[in-house]
Amino acid sequence: MYPKCKQLHIWLATVVCMLALLLPGSAGTAEKLLDRPLEKVTIAYSSISGNMAPLWIAHEGGFFRKYGLDVEPVFIESGSTTVQSLISGDIAFAQMAGPAVVQSHLRGSDVVMIAGVINTLTFKLYVDKNIKQPEQLRGKSVAVTRFGSSTDFALRFALERYGLVPEKDVAILQAGSMPAIFASLESGKIHGALLSAPFTLRAKKMGFPLLADLQMLGLEYQHTGLATTQALIKSRPDVVRNVMKAYVEGIHYYKNQRAESFAVLAKYLKTADREILTEIYEDIGLTLTPEKPYPTLRGIEVILRELAAKDPKASAARPEEFVDLTFIKELDSSGFIDRLYKSQPALASREEPRAGPARTTSEEKATTATKKATSDVAAAKSVAQATPVDGSLEYTVQAGDTLSRLALRYYGDLFKWPKIYEANKQTVKNPDYIYVGQKIIIPS
Repeated sequence: MYPKCKQLHIWLATVVCMLALLLPGSAGTAEKLLDRPLEKVTIAYSSISGNMAPLWIAHEGGFFRKYGLDVEPVFIESGSTTVQSLISGDIAFAQMAGPAVVQSHLRGSDVVMIAGVINTLTFKLYVDKNIKQPEQLRGKSVAVTRFGSSTDFALRFALERYGLVPEKDVAILQAGSMPAIFASLESGKIHGALLSAPFTLRAKKMGFPLLADLQMLGLEYQHTGLATTQALIKSRPDVVRNVMKAYVEGIHYYKNQRAESFAVLAKYLKTADREILTEIYEDIGLTLTPEKPYPTLRGIEVILRELAAKDPKASAARPEEFVDLTFIKELDSSGFIDRLYKSQPALASREEPRAGPARTTSEEKATTATKKATSDVAAAKSVAQATPVDGSLEYTVQAGDTLSRLALRYYGDLFKWPKIYEANKQTVKNPDYIYVGQKIIIPS
């Protein structure tokens, strides 16, 4: 009696032979039936910017194919158009801005966020070379991609902080896309532009003044996330699960494979400028993109508060209505994400990678050893300077940090956050607002 697996193998081989005899050219078809077919999935991205890198990396790195998906990334300009494609079923997923998802859901659609890619504002407001102060924007025009987009929200938020009334004191124009905004600023058609990388560096190089860096506001905000529909979640949960697995692996790869990530960024952004690629990779990839891409409920709450002025439904809505955390929680609680980062450090080296292994002479080895020793001494001095004598620790705020989370991490008790706040009152004016890149002291 043959084992069951061997019997199955003989049966399959017999079927292949019979097909080959009965149907011309059917042998190749029968062989394909034995292979697992890739499931075709279309995923859109709504802008040409560094914020879209996780999708590009996961696709180019082969992670979707690893989980049985034949993904086609498509560019659909603007979040409002992208969300309509989701609703119609033309696409299955979209990496897009949070406001479009929230507004669509308020109107009755079943579109939800399943992952949070960028959970704060990343835009910078560059202005005409003759403008030196915010007040000088009065009576001028500033461009956003589209009304209701992240750029639109961020601009209105910034103008209000400067005491300017959007649309009354400052005209807001729709340009359609980030390249179009930059072109309008460059040609002098507008007086201000809300830009993200790589256009921020281009504006800086051309001498346009930076009036506001919204990242420094420390605001939690659902800038970019991965969205789909509740109907697709119910009908094809395995597809959603596999997309999320590929997505988080892509983020891990992004953070650890600098050279390969540069190549993908260069392909989609259509630039070989190392300075631009470095800014995007280090400021967005390493710093702002979370290892565990949870959507930010507080960030969605901010969007709802902004929309409540015009839409009464927004004031009654809860942030939880606009997300489905099932799959990211599943990957987190199972240890799937933690295992990725245990096998390799979470952040890629900021040094340029070598092209390949090379033979070293004894002189080169000695030089390397000397450099390493010097580096170790310098690092020790740096740590000594960064760590006060009382044993407290200097910490650089990362994406997703709050004082409560830091208190839980360092003291094991999230209610001890006032201890950190008291130690940083001179630089942290409001305990609810710390920004990525900010230096704070963690008391011993």
